[in-house]
Amino acid sequence: MIPTQRQGLATKARQTSIRQYALGLLLAGLLVPSCAQAEGFFTYDHGLVQTSLWTTHYSTNEDDDEEYNDQQNLIGVEVHNPERWFTGAAWLKNSFDQPIWYFYAGREFPLWQPSEDVEVRAKLTAGGLRGYDGDKKDKISYNSLGIAPAILPTIGARWGRFEADVLLFGTAGAMFNAGVRF
Repeated sequence: MIPTQRQGLATKARQTSIRQYALGLLLAGLLVPSCAQAEGFFTYDHGLVQTSLWTTHYSTNEDDDEEYNDQQNLIGVEVHNPERWFTGAAWLKNSFDQPIWYFYAGREFPLWQPSEDVEVRAKLTAGGLRGYDGDKKDKISYNSLGIAPAILPTIGARWGRFEADVLLFGTAGAMFNAGVRF
């Protein structure tokens, strides 16, 4: 392939990424006003401060000799409303020991509540990851602009003010987090 063809392909890929981000922003712009009209959407119910306690990485490639960081040192804060919607930010070390930020919004889904103080629930967050840089920039999909989209499911429990979650991060691994409501 001659250099001008490579440059043309790179430009086309960049334009596709920009279109994908623009579409995402457009959809978010359409969603936020409709959510804002819902009664109580911007009402504060509780906050959550959390940290990571345990992480494991699994590999689907037996030849993968990559060394992964299993000490994420996550510090996260979430703000929840009475309708179980929330927004949050988390700082952590990624799988390659790089500091990253995850800014997100999400929703809780109650699964089982045997009492008022005990609950099993699932959570789903969607947002952007910032911090995969250098030679690790391409280790996460759609990171061409330095911010990669992410959708992270969790399943967890609450006991009074304490919460614990198992978070799955794609095909890379799982993390166990714990936190306190305030």
